[in-house]
Parts: sequence; C-alpha cells; structure tokens
Amino acid sequence: MAVLRHRARTLLTGVFTALALSTVLLGVAAAPAAAATLPTLNRSDAAAGWLARQLVDGERFEVVFDGVAYPDQGLTIDAVFAFAAAKVADTNAGKATAWLARPEILTGYIGDGTEAYAGATAKLALAVQVRGGNPASFGGVDLITRLRGLQTPSGRFSDRSAFGDYSNQFTQAFALLVLGRTAAGAPASGAAFLAGTRCADGGYPLYFDQPTCTSDVDATALAVQALLAAHRPADAAPAIAWLVSVQHADGAFTDGAGVVNGNSTGLAAQALAVAGRPLPWLQARAFLLTLQVRCTGPAANRGAIAYTAARFDPAIAVRATAQAVPGLTGAGLATLSAAGARPAAPALACP
Repeated sequence: MAVLRHRARTLLTGVFTALALSTVLLGVAAAPAAAATLPTLNRSDAAAGWLARQLVDGERFEVVFDGVAYPDQGLTIDAVFAFAAAKVADTNAGKATAWLARPEILTGYIGDGTEAYAGATAKLALAVQVRGGNPASFGGVDLITRLRGLQTPSGRFSDRSAFGDYSNQFTQAFALLVLGRTAAGAPASGAAFLAGTRCADGGYPLYFDQPTCTSDVDATALAVQALLAAHRPADAAPAIAWLVSVQHADGAFTDGAGVVNGNSTGLAAQALAVAGRPLPWLQARAFLLTLQVRCTGPAANRGAIAYTAARFDPAIAVRATAQAVPGLTGAGLATLSAAGARPAAPALACP
C-alpha cells in the first residue's frame, strides 16, 4: 500500500499527461548531475544538494515505464520548490525551468490547449513565480489565463480532457496559491469552494464528491496554505487543529494508507510552519531529520531523506526529499522565492 500511495502522489502533484492516465509509472530514473558542490553542516541544504545531484543531466527527473524513460515534470517542479526553500542549487533550478519551457515538455504536462490540466497548469505557474518569471508568458503560453479559464461556475478548477476530470484538492490549492500571487488575486469563489469541502473532523479530503468525507494529511496541508493565502484563517483553523491532532508523538504523520513517511510529514511540517505552530512544526522537522542519511551512510546517499525508516530506496527518496525540504525550512508556497539562492548544490560535510 505504501508503494501504491507513493506512486499515486505523482498524479496528485500534477502529472496528468496521457501517459500518466493510461499507465502505471514504475519508477524514477535518476542520474548524477554535474552540479558544483561544497561542504555544509546545514541539514536542509544537504538534502537539497543531494536532490540536485539526482537530476538527469542536471535539469530534470524522469519516470520509467516498460524500460522507457519519460519526463516527470511534477517531480521536477517539486525539486524547484525545494531548491528555493533551501536557497541552494539555483543553477540546477534554472536548468529545470528552461527544460520545463520546452514545447514538448510543456504541452505534455499542461495539455495542448484542447486538453488542459488544471493541477499541472497551476503547479507550473507557481514554479515560474517562485523563480521570478512571468507565468503569463512562459514557453509561449499564458498559464494564468488558461488556469482562470479552467474554473467552473462552482468555483472548482477542473480539467478539460478527453480522459476525464482528475482535479482534486491539490489542484484547488495550487490554483488559489498561484492566483493569490497575481495582481487580480485568487477568486473568492475558488476559496469558498475549497472551504466548503472540509470534513466534519476539520480536515480536508483529497478527492471531492466522495460518499464519505475522509480527511487526508497531504490534502489538508495544502488546503491550509491555500486558505491562509486567501485570507480565510477561520476556515484554516479547524484543519490546523486536525493536523496537530493526528500528529504522532515522535512528530511524524501518516498517509492515507496509514504509512508513516517523509512525504506526508514534510507537507504537514510546511503547513504547520506557515500556520504559526512552531512546536508541532519543530517536532515534525525533528522526525524528518531522523530519516536523513548521515555520515555513516554510503557517500552517494548522504543528505537524502528516506521515504520511511524501514529502508532506503534512492528512487523513492527523491520525492521524499523534495517534499521534505520545504518542511525542514518552514518556507511556505504563498511567499516562496528563489531570490538570493546560491548556485551550488551543497554536500553534507563529513570527516
């Protein structure tokens, strides 16, 4: 179940291409990148530096299906967020952004216009903003106009696709976060739709219109950030309380399959930091650091954040590390910026 949940998270973060809709992605293809390194004692920097060195050609991540590598734009964007949060690996972040702007990579992720995927469009537009670019003109596409055009009368942001509508709480949250950073701001109807999906226990579900509203740590963490960015603290408060209530004594969080893991803990930690809950954030941060490969581990893995404490899998650790770094730093998506980021990818300093 944990592996299935990990693979599903690829879809939740916006990889809604035709390939992702019709196949199961079997793994992450990673290759060492030619990134400048320097030693660091900062654990967050070391995690981001390890992540940068896993990029294929220093610019992208890939998924492998049936022995063939395909671009993983969603995971690459997660890495861009992580680099900005740690303020390192800016050279790699720049290369990743240029790669994302390539026509075949861009349309394969957000759709060609006839096909249009709301979650991918919103997430990419946010990455462009984080990098200080203009999402209204990225790779020849106005991401903001396209995203606003995918909002339905109910306030929900939905896919326009022959494959169906795969939008979810991640889609809604990313749309509000990116539009909240524009001059026009996030639409009130979109924030109201998100707020209206809250479960009875205070958390937020991943999927809409389910027979039973089931709160999800990952979805609630993104919803909290979006609601706070949309100036709806009263709607965020029950969700924050729910996150604190389901936190384990050691600071960890579980996913929908009940697996304690670095991905969910990283997302929850980020939300708790943004919400101004320092003690639960520090507890979550402390747990994440227990998953980090230290100087006693293999040199190639040092700095990485494992998905679980049970074993270290470099492929799964890529996503875990990408989502853990913002949780370690406490940098929120509403204000995340790459400004001032250092170019090099640090490595954990060891004797």
